[in-house]
Amino acid sequence: MTDLPVLLLHNLDPAWPAGDRDIAIQEADKLASALHELGHPVTTVAVCDADLAACLKSYDPAAWIVFNWCEELPGIPHSDALVAEILEASGFTYTGPTPEVLRLSWDKGGMKQLLEAQGLPTPRWRIYTTADPGDWSCFPAMVKPAQEHCSLGVTTDAVVRNVDDLRARIAYILHEFKQPALVEDFIDGREFHVSLWGNGEVQMLPVAEMDFSRFDDVRDRLCTYESKFSPGSRHYEEIQLRLPAPLTEAEEDLLYRTARAAYEADRCRDLARLDIRLRDGVFYILDINPNPDISSDASMACAAEIAGFSFGAMGSRLIHLAAVRHPVFGRR
Repeated sequence: MTDLPVLLLHNLDPAWPAGDRDIAIQEADKLASALHELGHPVTTVAVCDADLAACLKSYDPAAWIVFNWCEELPGIPHSDALVAEILEASGFTYTGPTPEVLRLSWDKGGMKQLLEAQGLPTPRWRIYTTADPGDWSCFPAMVKPAQEHCSLGVTTDAVVRNVDDLRARIAYILHEFKQPALVEDFIDGREFHVSLWGNGEVQMLPVAEMDFSRFDDVRDRLCTYESKFSPGSRHYEEIQLRLPAPLTEAEEDLLYRTARAAYEADRCRDLARLDIRLRDGVFYILDINPNPDISSDASMACAAEIAGFSFGAMGSRLIHLAAVRHPVFGRR
């Protein structure tokens, strides 16, 4: 059904630098064009202020499926759950996770508790609200903000080797980010970005590996904030992407079973990307992103392309997953 009508909802914050706004427009136009070529009627809705309900008031929820590419309302940090709440309150069917799942994604401690309750492997961890590390003795350790995304606060200094450095890094997180610090056992092993999609029948797209082989120092073997957003930085340039990742059949099977169990435990919907590391035969879940970046150059779009889905076909697949929930299109 390529005639499903789509409202493509995306961020366009007036406070962003002009270059970032241009990229957002280009990516939205690229996806809209690709969907249109497949037959989807597409209307693009740029969210330029916090009044999302006003942006949507002229659209009939019974006539559209919302492709929710709006990760935050302008001026309201961490508001992706609010976006989903407004869409639900307005009666729209939309792609991606529910407000409850989005809210949990900001709570790394809550996510860790969920994984442990399901018996799923995740690095040893602790949340700190003061700089006293107590009896923590697992080194090297990773220290990062407990309520952020996109590797914010993750630099080479985030990996510490002793108690003194741990104490200093916790204090830094508490002061700079005004939130608790998450301390983890640093899994010095292979790192994978695992993209999953589906509801009920969950499929794993070709797995991407972040190759740290150019780095000798353990503190460099991680995906920093710069590695994602700072072209020209050492981590951006020297971390190599291996897609698909070289995995044995047994490794791929275990990785899929681990990732799918986490996807279902977190009640992910339509799609998610998991960050996972391998050490001593165990796939440790670092993070679950139930609303991953689906830009044309992001790991999910690249994995989908390897699996035979063009950028437009990937978007169409997500629209179809949401359409099942639509009161009109779902009956078709």
